[in-house]
Amino acid sequence: MPQSAKDIWKRILDEATRQLPDTTVRAWLEPTEAVSYEDDRLVVAAPDEFAAKWNETNHGTLLSRLAEGVLGKPITVTFRVQEDRQKRPQMDFFVTPPVPAPGSSKPPANPSNQPLNERYTFDTFVIGKSNQLAAAAAHAAVEAPGKTYNPLFIYGATGLGKTHLMQAIAHGMIKRRPETRVLYVSAEQFINEVIEGIQSRTMPEIRRRYRAGCDLLLVDDVHFLERKESTQEEFFHTFNTLYEAGIQIVLTSDRPPKDLPGLEPRLVSRFEWGMVADIGQPDLEHRIAILRKKQEQDHLEMTIPDDVLRFIAEHVRSNVRELEGCIIKLLLYASLKHREISIELAREALADKIRPGDDLPAAPRTLPTIDKIQDVVARRWGVTAEQLRSKARIKTLVVPRQIAMYLARDILQMQLIEIGQAFGGRDHSTVIHSVDKVQRQMARDRGFRDRIESARTELVAQ
Repeated sequence: MPQSAKDIWKRILDEATRQLPDTTVRAWLEPTEAVSYEDDRLVVAAPDEFAAKWNETNHGTLLSRLAEGVLGKPITVTFRVQEDRQKRPQMDFFVTPPVPAPGSSKPPANPSNQPLNERYTFDTFVIGKSNQLAAAAAHAAVEAPGKTYNPLFIYGATGLGKTHLMQAIAHGMIKRRPETRVLYVSAEQFINEVIEGIQSRTMPEIRRRYRAGCDLLLVDDVHFLERKESTQEEFFHTFNTLYEAGIQIVLTSDRPPKDLPGLEPRLVSRFEWGMVADIGQPDLEHRIAILRKKQEQDHLEMTIPDDVLRFIAEHVRSNVRELEGCIIKLLLYASLKHREISIELAREALADKIRPGDDLPAAPRTLPTIDKIQDVVARRWGVTAEQLRSKARIKTLVVPRQIAMYLARDILQMQLIEIGQAFGGRDHSTVIHSVDKVQRQMARDRGFRDRIESARTELVAQ
């Protein structure tokens, strides 16, 4: 009797489990599905193009050999993208699809067809000290849209969950009222639409869509509106129209309204009318909780041990996005090396995330002041602290000043505007440029990185 593609693939997988690590099978082969077998060719669907290419490149030869042993004749195993999984989030490409619990429902669909991420719900948002105010305000906005907290302005550094919380509001409102019309845009998209509307003379149509076509307006990264006079004018009138109509408005930014110098005062004033809530860096317990939520959500309990999650949380302290990126990198590394995931493997895979000395037991210490950072950098780079704090733009001061800004941001987690004020009243964009430039230079110049790490060691050892 002819065997079906699924039966053949099951027998091949049974053989593969004897030759490949469990992590590899679970992460890469179990999420696949055989779709056809004809002309000595077995076609297997993978969740995404990356997964299909990875399996083809790394496992194709072995699987074809195992298939020959199963069927007693040469056959070729090939991979392609499974159409109904093309829209799954990135993290899902590396794990077995979750089995829905009885009676569970999918996140609500967005009737306005805006790009909402179905994973960005309140259920998947982990609350800790750094975001509990913003989370509480978000829940309140769902309970009473357009009333208590309107607008809701959420600010914080990149990768801390601002967009997640914003979209959770949309999902929450749609769940309560399925007919809710959600308009979700980035500030950059709004700017581009205004420019195109002016050029094509379609502004009345754009105004109608924004001012009369939604029950909830979400605008990401409003700091990009800085110094965009025409766009700010349009946004001002759009904001007023929706606010007067009792429409809930939710905005995100990397800084609070008062720290957006390129924004018109009347917009800053309106952004502060409702609730301004920040999301800060998660502490150790919060980072562990985030990783455990990810472990549970993506069914990785048997793949990544709890001690490895704690190891990651202790050494990766920047933001939620980087924590999730570490999980993806660890899964890839374990698959590539054909090894079970352990702390030792995590130390290898995440070597670029772990600073020298991070593996040693942490001793209680007091953080240095911004003045101390300036003093240490000035002495080590042959300038004075007063010069670093001055408005002077002398070439010899550029690098040490950028390094001092980077260390202030990295060690003290200071706000951009605070760092700028400590270095001659410079604006946040200068600080961002300085931090980015130092990070890039450290990535490609080991000597430069070692010199900065030496300065850091002196500062944290005080």
